[in-house]
Amino acid sequence: MFFGRVPVSEAEGAVLAHQVRAGETAFRKGHRLDGADCHALAAAGVAEVTIARPEPGDLSEDEAAAQLAEAALGPGLRADPAFTGRANLFATEAGLFVPDPAAIDAFNLIDPDLTLATLPAYRRVVPGEMVATVKIIPFAVPGALVEAGCRQLAGGAIRVAPFRPKRVALLSLRLPGLKESVIDKTRRVMEERLAALGSHLVCETRIEHRQDALEASLAGLDPESFDILIVFGAAAIADRRDVIPSAIEAQGGRLIHLGMPVDPGNLLMLAEWQGRPVIGAPGCARSPRENGFDWVLARLCADLPVSGRDLQRMGTGGLLMEIVSRPQPRAGEARPAGPGAFGIVILAAGRSTRFGAENKLLAPFEGRPMLAHVLDIARAVAQGPVVVVTGHEAEKIEALAAGTDVRLVANPDYREGLATSLRAGLAGLPPETEAAFIMLGDMPRLRPETLQRLAQQAVEQPGAEAYVPVHHGQWGNPVLVRRSLFADLMDLTGDQGARRLLEARRDRVAEMPVEDPGILADFDTRAALEAETGGPAGALPA
Repeated sequence: MFFGRVPVSEAEGAVLAHQVRAGETAFRKGHRLDGADCHALAAAGVAEVTIARPEPGDLSEDEAAAQLAEAALGPGLRADPAFTGRANLFATEAGLFVPDPAAIDAFNLIDPDLTLATLPAYRRVVPGEMVATVKIIPFAVPGALVEAGCRQLAGGAIRVAPFRPKRVALLSLRLPGLKESVIDKTRRVMEERLAALGSHLVCETRIEHRQDALEASLAGLDPESFDILIVFGAAAIADRRDVIPSAIEAQGGRLIHLGMPVDPGNLLMLAEWQGRPVIGAPGCARSPRENGFDWVLARLCADLPVSGRDLQRMGTGGLLMEIVSRPQPRAGEARPAGPGAFGIVILAAGRSTRFGAENKLLAPFEGRPMLAHVLDIARAVAQGPVVVVTGHEAEKIEALAAGTDVRLVANPDYREGLATSLRAGLAGLPPETEAAFIMLGDMPRLRPETLQRLAQQAVEQPGAEAYVPVHHGQWGNPVLVRRSLFADLMDLTGDQGARRLLEARRDRVAEMPVEDPGILADFDTRAALEAETGGPAGALPA
C-alpha cells in the first residue's frame, strides 16, 4: 500500500489519511476521493493531501477485518460488519469465554498491522456481550498477510462454552456452633448461583460433621440423580486427611486436589466420586460474592473439565479485589468505607403520582413493601455506604429502614423533581466514596449479581466514568457513576435523572449486557404492578 502526500490532481480513487476541509465541506479520514472531491479541494486552494492507495493484492481494512473475524468465529459467537478496520465479535449464548492464548499470541506476532484483543480466559459472558475485536492498523494490508492470519485463527482460537443445565446435590455438615440460619442462607445463595448458570439444586441433606456420617450419606446417594456434588463442611478442610476428603476416599472416591491460588477460595477441594465431580466448598462460598468456588462451578456447568493442574494455574488474576469480592474485611473487623469504596444511593423521595393515592414504594410486592426488596438487594452487595433519600411520606420510609445500617437523607425539595433527590443522595455520601450506584426504589426484581458485575467492570475498565447494564439492547438501572461525574449530576435540575447526562456522554459510558430483565422492571402504575404480581396490589396485612 502506498502512503504519503500527493498532489490533489493525483488523488482520485485514493483514501484520505487525514481530514481536510474545502470551504464549508469537511472530507473525513477514510473517505475515498472521487473526481468531484478532488475538484472541490483544488478550488478551495488545497494543493496536496495525504492518502493511502492500495496496491495489487491488497485488501481494504474492512475486507481484511471481516475475513479475519470470520476465521476466528468459534461456537457461540457472531461478528458485526467491519467498520473503519474493526470487526467486533459477540457472544450468542450464556457461558464461559474460552480463547486459545497460544493461537492468539501467534496471530498477533504475524505482523503489527493485524491485531486481535479478547476478554480474559474463562470470563462469564451473556448473549450480546462483546468478547473480542479484530483491528487492522493501516488502511489496507496485503492479502497474503490476511490469509496467514486466517490460517492461524481457524480451528477454534476463540469460542464460548455454553452453560448446560446441571443437577446439583448439596451436603451440608453441621456442628453445634453453626446456626441453622447460616445453612439456610447457604442454600439460598447456592440456588441463586446455580440459577445464574442455568442449573438447579435437586436435593440437600444436612448431617453431622463426622466422617462416618458423611460416609453413610454418600452410600445413600444415587449418583444417577445428580451431575455435581457440593459439600459444605461446618469447618474448613485443613488437610488431605480431614473429614471430607477421607470420607470420599473411603467410599471409593478420589481426591483430585486440595487448595487453589485464588483468594478468597484457597481452601477449595476438588474430588471425584462415582464418576461425578465433587467440590468441597470453602467457607467464602456461603457468600454471594465472587470467589474461587464460582470459577470451578462455572467451568463444570459449561462442561469444561477441571484438573488439579487447572486449579494450580488460576493464580494469575486470582487475587479478587476486596472492594468487590470479599464478604468481609481481611482484618476480621468492620471498617468504614475507604478509598475505592462504592456507595449506593436509593431514590425513595418521590410522590409516585401515576401510581395513585398510595405510595408505590410501600405497596405490597410478594408479601413485603416494594422498597424492602430494594433495600435487601442494596445491603446484600454493599461494600460502602447505602444512602436512602426520603421526601414524600418520609416517616413511613424511615420506619421501613429502621434497624438497618442505611443512611437516611431528607430531601425537603423533593416536589421540585428527581434531580433534587439525586443531589441530596450524592451529597450524603462520604468524601472518600469513589463511585456510587444510583438505584430506584421501585425495582424489586433486580438481581444482586448485576450490581456485583457492574462493580467488577468498574475495576477492570477504570477509564469509563459510568457503567450501565443493558438487556436486549435497552439501557436499564441501576447505573454506577464515578465521583468525577458527581458535580455535573448535582447540577441537574427539575425531573432530570442521570440518564440524560450519560446519554450526552456515551463515549465515557461502559455498557454491560446482562440477562437480568429486572433492570427494566419498574412499577410506575398500579396496573404495571398488578400485571407483574398477577393480582390486585392491595394493602399489606396488619
